[in-house]
Amino acid sequence: MRLRALDITLAALFAALMAIGANITSFIVVGGVPITLTTFFSILSGLLLGSRLGAISMTVYALVGLAGAPVFAQFSGGVSYILSPTFGFILSNILVAYVVGKIIEIKATRMSFVIASLIGMSINYVFGTTWMYFAYQLWFGAPEGFSYAMAWLWMLAPLPKDIIFAVLAGGLAYRIHGNVYLSQARKLEKKMPA
Repeated sequence: MRLRALDITLAALFAALMAIGANITSFIVVGGVPITLTTFFSILSGLLLGSRLGAISMTVYALVGLAGAPVFAQFSGGVSYILSPTFGFILSNILVAYVVGKIIEIKATRMSFVIASLIGMSINYVFGTTWMYFAYQLWFGAPEGFSYAMAWLWMLAPLPKDIIFAVLAGGLAYRIHGNVYLSQARKLEKKMPA
């Protein structure tokens, strides 16, 4: 698995976008879950970079945060974040980027971009919410009467935003994807002898 300079640059760019997306609105917290744009950027990384490079960029983001850089929501970071109830969302971003990228590598139509985005958002919610539930039950100290259903109720607040942003990510990525390939085709056309 050889990475070109462009691949490294793109992976770093999306890791940086994740850091921005994690903190731009993270002052809004619902049920212990900061409202962020990380789902949007993890989906976008898979759609635009593909499965392998998208997953690498999300892994870089997670490792930079675990190393102590304040890139997670509310400008947090450090290895202790593994015990955070929201760490499952950070881990799920790697899987989201990979799965979304794989779907687009198989079929790259407008509809598949949107469907891949919604599947990615669903993965993020299922993995992250399940991690949050177990974190509260096993080591974080659950609020009185906390249940799996309550964990999902907390996730209803950011759900409309994430659905809208998932669809936007699909549409935006489809347009960018099409423009990049059109541009490459034109360059090849110019190079071909008449």
